[in-house]
Amino acid sequence: MTLRWGIVGCGDVTEVKSGPALQQARGSSLVAVMRRDGRKAEDYARRHGVPRWYDDAEALIHDPEVDAVYVATPPSTHARFAIQAMQAGKPVYVEKPMALDAGECEAMLEASRATGMPLFVAYYRRALPRFLKVRELLAAGAIGTPRQVRVVLHRPLDPRYTDGAALPWRVRPEVAGGGLFVDLGSHTLDLLDFLFGPIVDVSGHAASVSGAYPAEDTVAMAFAFDGGVRGEGDWCFCSDARRDEVEISGDRGRLRFATFDDVPVELDGANGTQRFDIGNPPHIQLPLVEALVADLRGEGRCPSTGVSGARTTRVIDAVLDGYRRRDLLDGA
Repeated sequence: MTLRWGIVGCGDVTEVKSGPALQQARGSSLVAVMRRDGRKAEDYARRHGVPRWYDDAEALIHDPEVDAVYVATPPSTHARFAIQAMQAGKPVYVEKPMALDAGECEAMLEASRATGMPLFVAYYRRALPRFLKVRELLAAGAIGTPRQVRVVLHRPLDPRYTDGAALPWRVRPEVAGGGLFVDLGSHTLDLLDFLFGPIVDVSGHAASVSGAYPAEDTVAMAFAFDGGVRGEGDWCFCSDARRDEVEISGDRGRLRFATFDDVPVELDGANGTQRFDIGNPPHIQLPLVEALVADLRGEGRCPSTGVSGARTTRVIDAVLDGYRRRDLLDGA
């Protein structure tokens, strides 16, 4: 049986990262797409060879020839469309972050439990070969017992985010749930959950240092995992230069890699420094899509579910809670 997908929100992320993956995964096909601007939906369908297009999400969700729904809209509508699809009896794959906040995530999980419909989240690094190699090295004891994680993600202030009259949705908290920490930092936090299990203790401080937009642009964070590994993170989106570093230190070595940049995984261990140059597939969500399609076909398990995705959002909420409350008070 081929699983027939419909996309709600066929925007930029679906052009290369995910849309073609739904078409290329074994046992999967893309049969319908939706966008509020019908001309753009029609154009996407024509360019990607998709049979049907819509300008109404409910029409796509209730299309009897759509078996499963991929929600690729901005986060402010993730919960609404995901819940509608599950109530229509269709499994859901939703973009990251899973929703605006943990409360919306819980509503989505409750809908999944009530309807019996599976819910997956597009934290696709859980299935990429590069990060599976990191997990393999940790499991093999390549650095001994892991002790500490250090995360640094810096970007210079993008000129796109300095026009207060036309801010992209990724730095508008009412649409994105926060700023680039939510959009990008969530990938690293979810990956660490995959490598070490849930974060059980977290504290942090967020601020808008540049003042360019309402969302946070700088976050400092401390966290710990149940197994005793401790971590610290530094995210800054108004920095002097681009930095993308994750370092895991153990009692017999260390691992270094990047969340986003295409650089080798480096292992400093008993045999000196080893480098593992593992590239990403052309359609970066394909390995995860293959895993979730196999899960839905009863042939495997997908590593990124609504349960794991909600954990990442809860961590983000804990870090941003103080900043969000300050922002509300400032606007009162």
